[in-house]
Formats: sequence, C-alpha cells, structure tokens
Amino acid sequence: MVNYEPGQDRNVAALSNLVMCDGFYKMKNLKESYMRLALNEAKKAELLDEVPIGCVIVKNNKVIGRGFNKREKKNDVTCHAEIEALRKASKKLNDWQLIDCDLYVTIEPCLMCTGAIIQSRIKNVYYGSEDPKGGALVSSLNINEVKNLNHQINIEGGILKDECSNIVKEYFAKKRKHKILG
Repeated sequence: MVNYEPGQDRNVAALSNLVMCDGFYKMKNLKESYMRLALNEAKKAELLDEVPIGCVIVKNNKVIGRGFNKREKKNDVTCHAEIEALRKASKKLNDWQLIDCDLYVTIEPCLMCTGAIIQSRIKNVYYGSEDPKGGALVSSLNINEVKNLNHQINIEGGILKDECSNIVKEYFAKKRKHKILG
C-alpha cells in the first residue's frame, strides 16, 4: 500500500515510492519532478491572483510540505510560498529543524525566505529561475558568502528555468494588459 500526504495525488506518491525503492530515475529527472510539483503550487497561486510562486519540501523522497504565495489573500507579508511550505513541513515533522530536507521553489527566494531556510536547517535548495531584483541566494545577495552564519545551504538553480520564469512573466504581462485596458 502506498502512503501519501493528504492532497498529494497517488501518482506522485507512487513516483516517490518508485524512486525510493528502485532508484531508476536519474537525479536530474527527480529534481525536475519535484520542481514540477512546485510549478503546480505556483499555478494555485495564480488562480487566486497571487504572484505564481510555488514550493515543495522533500525528505527521504517524500513531499512533507508544500506552499504557494498567499500574501494578498491573507494580507500578510510573510505568506510567501517558501514560508508556507516550511510551516507545513515543520508541522509534519513536529520539529522546526528540517535537517536533511530539500526545498524546491520556482523562483529564487528573497532575503526573508532565505533567512527562514537557513534557520530551519534545510540542506539543499533547488530553484527554477533567478530573481535579479530580490533573490538572496545568488542574485542580489550571495548568501553563502555571508560570514559567520550558523548554517550553510547547498544551492542549485536553473531547474526547469524557462517554465518557472515564464509563469511569472505571463502573470505580470496579464496584469499590465488588464491595467492598460482596464
């Protein structure tokens, strides 16, 4: 029997178990699979007219947290996709320390989210597209060059870069068009 997280469809749960049991997927395909889950979260944000950014957190090849932007809906500046996913993962593990967890997010995290990622002890961060204006992993700030942090994270970007970038670009293009025509 396949155990899966509430809200996780059985195909994703089966994929997680196949990867864990048989290991026949290449790492690249596994990273892309998790990034596609983050893109699905981003699409949920877009349906709520939020900036479409999505995030999933994985431990031992199982999704333990997922989130998407809800800042406008909740009128709360901290409701970024990463923070939402961190909260759910911490609740699932009953621990604020998310040791040996991987975070997949469609757009490079901002400074606030990067701080929360470091504090939660996430091991690896995989992002889709850089954020040249606000990204705090490598773009506006290279977090691993900051001295005396209590935790360093492994960072890899560019996973499904075009898809992750395009969903945000298309969202803002629609917003601008609506504003002009509105």
